[in-house]
Amino acid sequence: MLDPELEMLLRQRAKSELRKRMRALRNAIPGEARAARSEKIVERVRESPEFERARTVALFWPMLEKNEIDVRELDQAARQAGKVVGYPALTENGMILACAEPSALEERGHGFAEPPESAPLLPIDAGLLVVVPALAVDPGGNRIGYGKGYYDWLLARIVPPAFALAVAYDFQVVAEIPTMTNDRAVGTVVTDRRSFRAQR
Repeated sequence: MLDPELEMLLRQRAKSELRKRMRALRNAIPGEARAARSEKIVERVRESPEFERARTVALFWPMLEKNEIDVRELDQAARQAGKVVGYPALTENGMILACAEPSALEERGHGFAEPPESAPLLPIDAGLLVVVPALAVDPGGNRIGYGKGYYDWLLARIVPPAFALAVAYDFQVVAEIPTMTNDRAVGTVVTDRRSFRAQR
């Protein structure tokens, strides 16, 4: 039986290697192909029961320079459906979700576009759907991000009652992701080829 500290170290290394591999694969896809895949993902999210029943949707503004999935069209789709829309922001205490129009988002030193500090917080209830980016995800809804742990921290505090859905390119779905104590799985995964509920 492995020593617990050694096992955690091996899991960290495995996650780091998987993160590097997935970023390299994502960066190798031509721009037009990424755009086409992103459109399919947006369409699947819009048609999902999780999106349809949500009263509030927390999105992320994609870092296109890092070739993230372009989910910007989901903002307009949600607003047209009468939903409240918000985006994540970082505070000294962790990640929060705040209401904001795309035009109000700005880079505040954390590498991604955030709502202004004065933006009102989103209500945390059963009507909230959080759309989460992923570099890799497995059938259990376990995901790998950029390694900062912001979303894990947030999801641990709001799910439930909120519901989390991860978006990924289909090649980013792997058989198993090594998990750590603080990792938090999502409930549904949507790719350019399929959608599935996480298997617990």
